[in-house]
Amino acid sequence: MDDATTDSVEVIYAEAGRAWRINVPDAAGASAGALLQRLPGMAPGWPEAAFKPVAVAVFGREIGPDTVLRAGDRLELLRALPTDPKLARRARAGR
Repeated sequence: MDDATTDSVEVIYAEAGRAWRINVPDAAGASAGALLQRLPGMAPGWPEAAFKPVAVAVFGREIGPDTVLRAGDRLELLRALPTDPKLARRARAGR
């Protein structure tokens, strides 16, 4: 494994039926907020909503923008859910 991949961080954004993924070399040691600021230039084909996440997480655990990323982290860009899962489940059960 070369040095370019050992300090990389994977960034993921997903919407219904589609997901975007990019591997960012040399991102280890940067804060999540700093990486988010650089993301539009690195992922021009991504939807605009990906660049304004509601929250961010590393491997499913929510983090703040000041959190320093480590090599091998998977930064997940979280969006607002279109409907409350509990309400949707109740509506389906009521039918």
